[in-house]
Amino acid sequence: MTINADPQELAKFGELAHHWWDPESDFKPLHQINPLRLGWIQQLCPLAGKRVLDVGCGGGILSDSMARVGANVLGIDLSTKPLRVAELHAMEAGTEGVEYREVAVEALALEQPAGFDVVTCMEMLEHVPDPASVVQACATLVKPGGWVFLSTLNRNAKAFLLAIVGAEYVLNMLPKGTHEYARFLRPSELAQFCRDAGLETQASRGLTYNPLTQRYSLGSDTDVNYLLACRRPL
Repeated sequence: MTINADPQELAKFGELAHHWWDPESDFKPLHQINPLRLGWIQQLCPLAGKRVLDVGCGGGILSDSMARVGANVLGIDLSTKPLRVAELHAMEAGTEGVEYREVAVEALALEQPAGFDVVTCMEMLEHVPDPASVVQACATLVKPGGWVFLSTLNRNAKAFLLAIVGAEYVLNMLPKGTHEYARFLRPSELAQFCRDAGLETQASRGLTYNPLTQRYSLGSDTDVNYLLACRRPL
């Protein structure tokens, strides 16, 4: 099986791995948005007691927080260093109910079809060569009636200005080269991937950043960052 990953992307996040749990580092935006995305997931599908898969988990910020609200979490990624950082953090913080594996989501889908109540794939689709393949694998991995939560970046002029020019070059919120505009996905494109994978979209939210207050919020504006919640039909 061809691995659906970009070696340059894996190397990029690998180099930054030791900063992952520093809330003032390059990963500050992830630390800031995590309570918002966790809250939204919890609102739609309370996680306590659920078996959850976090695809493209990186250093485990979302995985760890889902385990802390009572989920049994498996975080997967193809970048080795962030996974080691995630494991180390779970050990140091005493987080129970979370484990990590270096495995492609497509490979896991063959191994554990319909194995999870909830699948999350956040801030990852814009970093892989074939996002539709990831969505299909997520749909395979979730149980009938289960939830799939996705987030990515919209592809339009506003997203280019704010997510790349603004965040990477003007405000220096993210390392330069974090994102590649051509890989951004319009909500209509992601929704089509979901339909093709047999998922039904239930809800969507936009994630916006206010540079004056330096705060993120969830709302209806999906122009730049957005989240999609889908279910696999029973």
